[in-house]
Amino acid sequence: MKLRVSAIQYQLRTIQSFDEFAKQVEHYMKTTKEFGADFVMFPEFFTTQLMSIGNQQGNSLTIQDLPDFTEQYRSLFINFAKQTKMHVIGGTHVIRKGDRLYNVAHLFYPDGRVAEQAKLHITPTEVKEWNMTPGESLEVFKTDKGTIAMLTCYDIEFPEIVRMAKAKGADIIFCPSCTDDRHGFHRVRYTSHARAVENQVYVVTTGTVGSLPTVDFMRGNFGQAAVITPNDVPFPPRGILVEGEINQDMIVTADLDIELLYQVRESGSVTTWRDRRTDLYPDWEPKKELIAQV
Repeated sequence: MKLRVSAIQYQLRTIQSFDEFAKQVEHYMKTTKEFGADFVMFPEFFTTQLMSIGNQQGNSLTIQDLPDFTEQYRSLFINFAKQTKMHVIGGTHVIRKGDRLYNVAHLFYPDGRVAEQAKLHITPTEVKEWNMTPGESLEVFKTDKGTIAMLTCYDIEFPEIVRMAKAKGADIIFCPSCTDDRHGFHRVRYTSHARAVENQVYVVTTGTVGSLPTVDFMRGNFGQAAVITPNDVPFPPRGILVEGEINQDMIVTADLDIELLYQVRESGSVTTWRDRRTDLYPDWEPKKELIAQV
């Protein structure tokens, strides 16, 4: 199984309407379609751009207002996924359930289905400033191009959750991210490489770039997309199939060969997944948990 992935370094800029947002998304979608991508991924929190639209008093919207755009956001991406026949990881969007806010990654299938994965590990800023609630379960998602998981930014820094995703059958981890400085960016980037080595999976990551001067906690962004592989002979020595130019508005694209993952798991220079010492430390087993059927 081979597939092509594109990851978008989304340029945040102040806008005046949802239509402006839709046109910027359309530009990226048309470009990745021209590249022949099977999957395209937007970054975490890229829909905070909608907060810059402001209200009638000229003040920027707050995180509490962002879920009001959910239906427009879903409709926009459902239509784009169906039109382009691509699988679209629509970054993350903040949704409301009851009186709680969740930072949720969305997978839009080419046939119009939508899958959701709430961020499981919430940063101190998300808790203190935006009162986010963490998700409660991990799912992996079957597609006609293989099984994937969506783990958002901080999630990738926890080896246990990626091990669970691999045990459930995920071969590709899509990691939409949003980091405001070099420290945060490198935490996500370095641990993405670690997770790829530990579990012999692909990790596709990207982040927001640009700035929203009127939106609190989105004034600074430090981002770069990358497609990361295990470090073994069939792959590039540094474990990077492609990476973008830091903090530039751009798209990176690469071809993934799933069969190579199975080859290195069976007979690679190292076989990290197979060589786990479950006699010495706890491991996660799938038991009766099911792969998500949307």
